[in-house]
Amino acid sequence: MTTVVVNTYTHSVTYVADNILKSLKDIIRLSGLDPSQLVESWENTMRALKTWLGSQDLERVVLEVYNKKTQALIVRWDIDIVYSWSGGGGFWTDTDQLKYHIRKAGVAPSDASYDILIKTKQGRPDVPGWGKGAYRSTDGFVRHNLGSTIEHSGLGGSAAYWRKN
Repeated sequence: MTTVVVNTYTHSVTYVADNILKSLKDIIRLSGLDPSQLVESWENTMRALKTWLGSQDLERVVLEVYNKKTQALIVRWDIDIVYSWSGGGGFWTDTDQLKYHIRKAGVAPSDASYDILIKTKQGRPDVPGWGKGAYRSTDGFVRHNLGSTIEHSGLGGSAAYWRKN
């Protein structure tokens, strides 16, 4: 008798990391921005997400859309990571909910750009190309929670966005 054990946590990490990036790409594209910056950094960002999801050090992935001239925040998208991995269960990504809220947040102005920031726990493993960064101020913004948007066996992401009050 041969027994095959599949590392489902590794599958969960890959699924969640891939769908975080796909969700960011949808947000960028549907907000009227050029996704080429994300596409060019896809492999490096995927490496960071998979490393820190695997070590359970990833806390949040942030997409800041900002005015290129003033550097002021226009809208911010957060994907907060949830670690309640169970080793079983379903997997899904709620793209309809995400698309609805992207439309609600509105199209970015033509002079907008974006940055992707990743918040991790202290002591996390280093990933080349990633270091300390700072968030733009959310003063005068209100956070709107979407709830769980990505799920794989309890490992997932809950999305939210910040817009002017």
